[in-house]
Amino acid sequence: MARFRYAVVLVIWLAASALLYALCVYMVWRTCASLQQEQVAFVGLAAAFPGFFHLILWGQSSAVALACFTLAYFALRKEKEFLAGLALGSLMFKPQLGLATGVVFFAARRWKVVLGAGLSAAAQMLAAWAYYGWGPIRDWMRTVFGVFNSLSVLEPKLYQTHSLRTFWDLLLIPPHISLALYVISASVVLIATVMVWRSQLHLPVRYSGLLLATVLVSPHLIVYDFVILAPAFLLLADWLVARPRDAFGRRMGTVLYFAYLSPLLGPLSQWVHVQLSVVLMSAAVFMIWHAGQRMNPSARGNESSLGNASLEASA
Repeated sequence: MARFRYAVVLVIWLAASALLYALCVYMVWRTCASLQQEQVAFVGLAAAFPGFFHLILWGQSSAVALACFTLAYFALRKEKEFLAGLALGSLMFKPQLGLATGVVFFAARRWKVVLGAGLSAAAQMLAAWAYYGWGPIRDWMRTVFGVFNSLSVLEPKLYQTHSLRTFWDLLLIPPHISLALYVISASVVLIATVMVWRSQLHLPVRYSGLLLATVLVSPHLIVYDFVILAPAFLLLADWLVARPRDAFGRRMGTVLYFAYLSPLLGPLSQWVHVQLSVVLMSAAVFMIWHAGQRMNPSARGNESSLGNASLEASA
């Protein structure tokens, strides 16, 4: 690409990013049986997704991360966990996006996924070492591990960030308290996501929770990385349409509706000091967790036992 003029390469890169995004969301939409009659709405909402807008505006590489998550999802659908790990391990170029998946699959003891991710990441490191030598790899690792010392450069405008770490920073509390609150809240989200993954919820719902947790717990996430949530919005919408219309479905639908639009409200956090996207994504994660707990056999057994005990007491 360096052989061409910058303007030519820019057009090629943006076109490739748009095509990759369109392919990923189309593939996921094709699996959503309840949304197949909504072609016009799908195309309109996919094109208008704020995450996609910022991807093109910033010219970033997040479409590749979206492709990794999409390939991993389809591998898990086919029960090819090792292949899913290979896809997730390809996130080495954005290691912060691998934090949630690493913790969740390790805690859930999905060893094939963990092995595949580890081998994929190692292969990329070895390929880079073979071509560039150890020096650049060492410098890259030093930069990654020292990222917290460069956040003022990487995140000059906090309102463009959408994760739990910067959520607490925006509240203008002391840095050490903010960091502690980030660690605590991220741990709670990860624990809830692990419980979701161990629940009997269908894969599309569990994977959507994992994508939401990925964004929330990432130590560095700018608005263009929001594009990786496109599959989550599709899969959760398909789940809600197929469910009976109850209070939970209405609440979840409202949360998803505003979460979809929330990146547009990011600049508002400059004055209110609350990043609404983080609040909405956290609410979605815990609503998914609650749905998983309701499907838990032991929980249902306890409810049944309590009900029987009440009936016996009444008798």
